[in-house]
Amino acid sequence: MKDCGGHFHGKHLKRSLDYVMNPEKTQDGRLVGAINCQVDSAFEQMKATKRKFGKVDKRQGYHIILSFREDEVNPDMAFEITRRFVEEYLGKSYEAVYVVHDNTAHVHSHIVFNSVSFVDGKKYRYEKGDWAKYIQPITNNLCQEYGLSIIDVGSKEKEHESYKDWSEYREGSFVWADMIKRDLDSCILQAGNNEQFLELLSDKGYEVKQGKYLAVKPQGMTRFRRCKTLGDMYSDEAIRERIEKEDISFYREQQKEVQPVLCKCKVRRYRRAKMSGLQKRYYAKLYRIGKLKKKPYSQVWKYKEDIRKMHKLQEEYLFLVNHDIHSAEELVSVISSLTDKRKEVSAEKSRIYKARERSRELFDIADDMKELEPAEKSFLQGDEFFTDEHLQWETLKQKLLSQGYSLEEVEALRKHYKEEYSKACAKERAVFKELNIGKSIWKSLIPDSVSDGKDAQYNKETIRDRKEQPER
Repeated sequence: MKDCGGHFHGKHLKRSLDYVMNPEKTQDGRLVGAINCQVDSAFEQMKATKRKFGKVDKRQGYHIILSFREDEVNPDMAFEITRRFVEEYLGKSYEAVYVVHDNTAHVHSHIVFNSVSFVDGKKYRYEKGDWAKYIQPITNNLCQEYGLSIIDVGSKEKEHESYKDWSEYREGSFVWADMIKRDLDSCILQAGNNEQFLELLSDKGYEVKQGKYLAVKPQGMTRFRRCKTLGDMYSDEAIRERIEKEDISFYREQQKEVQPVLCKCKVRRYRRAKMSGLQKRYYAKLYRIGKLKKKPYSQVWKYKEDIRKMHKLQEEYLFLVNHDIHSAEELVSVISSLTDKRKEVSAEKSRIYKARERSRELFDIADDMKELEPAEKSFLQGDEFFTDEHLQWETLKQKLLSQGYSLEEVEALRKHYKEEYSKACAKERAVFKELNIGKSIWKSLIPDSVSDGKDAQYNKETIRDRKEQPER
């Protein structure tokens, strides 16, 4: 978080702390913790540390996000893992606030910490590669301890490939590239020189940036695209050469070289409706004044916000229909029912999690036996080199038998808990989504003076107060 300058140097740090500690995302503050400071006064304590060492400007703080695989952890486990990570990585030198957000399908945690150490006043410095050297190994060790998925730090090539795929998806390269190349070809064909080529691009609605490489940006695209990345035919030198060589006659010559191929196909033809004389005159007039210009390749970007609003309204409409809601009182009743249902589902999920934790010792023994399994197979085939591993295997096997389980039964039990926990998480997400839609409808009904930007109280008194307000 950089310094915003001016008289309030910690503005971005304060905003980040307020965002991560949002009660709606942290179960009313239950999933909020801090180290080396108090939650309620974290920003003031961080600011006091900066003043103590005379470092109130420049970098104000840092924000780390830990994301877990969907349905793999519950909020309490994520909170415990995050707490241990913060204690190990930041606990000796920095004030930090850590929270868990469970309002999305993927449970994730946020860590916001001061850029200045309260011990010696030194500023935290992140160097390139620190993530792979220090941060990821700590999270991997914690996730292994809790039986969660880990990230392979060494797979840098895969990491770069996945970022490239993500970047292309975000920028819509798979959509924009063909359109940009088609427009570039058209402008090259019409232009007599480079200046005319750039003017034609501008007329088509492109923003053009000429630096070391020529880059263009059509309407709706968020970043400039270098032309040379579209292929060898679109580098700066290639474009200039094509402007000099290519014209209509050039393409006609190219077409002559292509051998024609006869294709047979049956096409059902429809007669086009004929226009009257008046219609033809009106159509020609529209064409002359520019009303019939060809539309751009895609107009979807203009309506993205409208589409989002339409989906939201559709969800709210289906919510009202599915729950047969005809009045504000019925809406309040449904919200109350969904709130109770969410608590029940959360309680069921916690019950499954606790039951699974009670069998943690069995699972740990089974994991140890899984590691020894290759050695045990080799021993049974006559390789006495693995005698020690065989003895360990027998010891672990007796431990399971003493508790009335075999290795296969423990694995079946683990699979059962995993499936039950996944079902409970799916139910909780479904109820949470329905509850959010109901709250959204309710907030659109009550005036700002009642809500005051805070959670509304869903009761009959609020409804009565709303009805008694005079019409304007």
